[in-house]
Amino acid sequence: MSALDHEPFPRGALIATGALIGFSLLATTAVRLVRINAPPAPAVSSLPAPALTADLRFSDETDGSIRVQNAKTGQRVATIQPGSGGFVRGVMRGLSRDRISRHIGEAPPFRLSQAQDKRMTLEDTATGRVIDLESFGSGNRDSFLQLLASAEPQPLPPAAKS
Repeated sequence: MSALDHEPFPRGALIATGALIGFSLLATTAVRLVRINAPPAPAVSSLPAPALTADLRFSDETDGSIRVQNAKTGQRVATIQPGSGGFVRGVMRGLSRDRISRHIGEAPPFRLSQAQDKRMTLEDTATGRVIDLESFGSGNRDSFLQLLASAEPQPLPPAAKS
């Protein structure tokens, strides 16, 4: 038999351990709440300035397809049928999930841009999140390039290309 069988565990050690666990939980909760409510940090971009841009809206249809519209004209740019457009669907699902978590609807458009060096980006105008489409390979980038070509992209004036 050990001394613990006859003597109780030191009360001070139990209180200190409980206080340490409680402090850890409170500190973790405080940090999480501050990060959730903090404005997003400004992105430092090394991406070139866009030469062509199109504002697009993506909406789910009842048959499982995705309707892509020019946000300025309202005209249909494309319809992505169920079972096709996997990369576009995946990117848009991630961006939509981000909007849902921030309680942002479908109204703000997404900005699809192509720079003079042909690099493409997709920006969520509501959250400021920018995706460099080049990092996913040329085949995946080309699926967005087709949307840009169909959307009647607008060239930016030289002053806006800074």
